[in-house]
Amino acid sequence: MFLYKIELQLPEGKQAHLIVLAASDEKAFSYVESHAQRHFLHTPELQSIAIVEKKRPEPGSGYLIEG
Repeated sequence: MFLYKIELQLPEGKQAHLIVLAASDEKAFSYVESHAQRHFLHTPELQSIAIVEKKRPEPGSGYLIEG
């Protein structure tokens, strides 16, 4: 399992980041749409999706997301 930081490009130049635990890159990408649907009231069109960081989870693992 890996902890992924995924960057989502939204309309109007906006960005969002998703932190997800997955067994592979393919699985991490497969979770993006469902998380976007749960988070947004009206799901925006995702213009691009990219894995920014990938690391093995261990106690204290995490990501700092800047606003």
